[in-house]
Amino acid sequence: MIVPRRRQPYPVIDVFAGPGGLGEGFASLRGEHDEAVFRGTVAIERDEFSHRTLFLRHFLHSFPDGEFPDEYYSYLRDDITLDELYRKYKPEFAEAKKSALQISLGPESHANVQQTISQRIADRKRWVLVGGPPCQAYSLVGRSRMMGNPAFESDERHFLYREYLKIIIDHEPPVFVMENVKGLLSATVGEAPVIDRIIADLSHPRAALEGGSNGLSYNLYSLSEPDKPGDKVDPRLFLVKAEEFGVPQARHRMFIVGIRSDLKVRPGLLRSHKAPTVRETIGNLPAIRSGLSREMDSTDRWYEEIERLSSIDIASQLNGAPYNRAVTSDIKLRFRSGGDPPDKRFSRLYPGRAAGRNRVLGSLHDTRLKVLTGHESRNHMASDLRRYMYAAVFASVTGRSPKLSDFPRALLPAHQNVELGRSGKMFSDRFRVQLPDEVSTTITSHISKDGHYFIHYDPAQCRSLTVREAARLQTFPDNYSFQGPRTAQYHQVGNAVPPYLARQIAELVAEVLDAIKGGA
Repeated sequence: MIVPRRRQPYPVIDVFAGPGGLGEGFASLRGEHDEAVFRGTVAIERDEFSHRTLFLRHFLHSFPDGEFPDEYYSYLRDDITLDELYRKYKPEFAEAKKSALQISLGPESHANVQQTISQRIADRKRWVLVGGPPCQAYSLVGRSRMMGNPAFESDERHFLYREYLKIIIDHEPPVFVMENVKGLLSATVGEAPVIDRIIADLSHPRAALEGGSNGLSYNLYSLSEPDKPGDKVDPRLFLVKAEEFGVPQARHRMFIVGIRSDLKVRPGLLRSHKAPTVRETIGNLPAIRSGLSREMDSTDRWYEEIERLSSIDIASQLNGAPYNRAVTSDIKLRFRSGGDPPDKRFSRLYPGRAAGRNRVLGSLHDTRLKVLTGHESRNHMASDLRRYMYAAVFASVTGRSPKLSDFPRALLPAHQNVELGRSGKMFSDRFRVQLPDEVSTTITSHISKDGHYFIHYDPAQCRSLTVREAARLQTFPDNYSFQGPRTAQYHQVGNAVPPYLARQIAELVAEVLDAIKGGA
């Protein structure tokens, strides 16, 4: 097959864009001559802080040849403000204002969004729509029996999904990529599976909203599994396990690729390759300590609170568990050795080289960076510090993260459902250590809460993951600056699509667009 030479990058329309993880993957894909294969033409996000992050990234991608300006690195060093950076490069700022839009999708914004996309796409025939709207109300779309139901009519998620389908109807993209949560596979409304309705809606979007059929239809494809024989689409094929494709995280998400049925092309499959471990991904970042909340914080006070763990009679409370002696001995040794604990709660010392040889890690490193951003610990209650150290030691000794039943009673939190957790009926893994020699568990928006599910494997640091560590596990480049307060940054990272996975998806989409005959 002769592939036509691309005269200009393919446009990307990114809706529900968040901080730009999916778009970043597409923007980072380079062609044979190091040219950009895709360009973020329109990205829509309504959240203020996510939009600020998205806007900054679109501003940076406005520069030619993928080279960020020196002043961006000055901004990261706090030598200039973000406003000063934007004022220095007015054309690129103006371009970002056209492409990164803060809009709340819905009936009231539909006309504006339709016009904006039409203007930016113009007469381009080869482009891609990406993004994933909230999914809980999908199965209700197009069901006449639900019309007039006040709960249905007032459900914002219903309108958001309608807007997504309307974008497909209005602009008939040759290709779309829809991402969403694994829970779609088991979700039902009444007794009807939600995913079956999604497949029907995306296959025939006009029929879903308007009834009947007028020719617009899409063939739906998996990116990770070959089609199985038979006419009915197996929804399980759309599940992509990110750790199988180089992402250092067990993140399982739905990716549905739709190709307009008049186009006689189909996408290839993602190629499996080894992901780096947690240690390989974040192990070269500077060691820092957690902070103390609800009381005066200092290194000495922090260490005193953790050291109280040594006074707990752990051995008797573990009741002869097989790991009893090893865990208690390790804890005692740590306090007897008198090693110096980390004395800083943050570090801006950027590692001089990539974290490891894995190609994924090389894509995160930036040789132009002089400072590390986002590597600051959060505060934790003193009682949680002791739980974190115990959990990290337990994981080091046993090779697994402890369940609540593995904790001595003196370390159990004073929660009503603790006994249910100890019996395994609910929340048994309330405190979860990210094991160093495996990929991490799923980085979710919950990391913006208490951090209990994201405990660092190093007992000496006694803390949850920083924004930068979470971002690395999500494969965001180290030069990616997340805007807003730390809680908002965690939330952005947890909700994003891993850019490294997105870039692999972009490769497959580019092959499809290259194969489309006729038009630009």
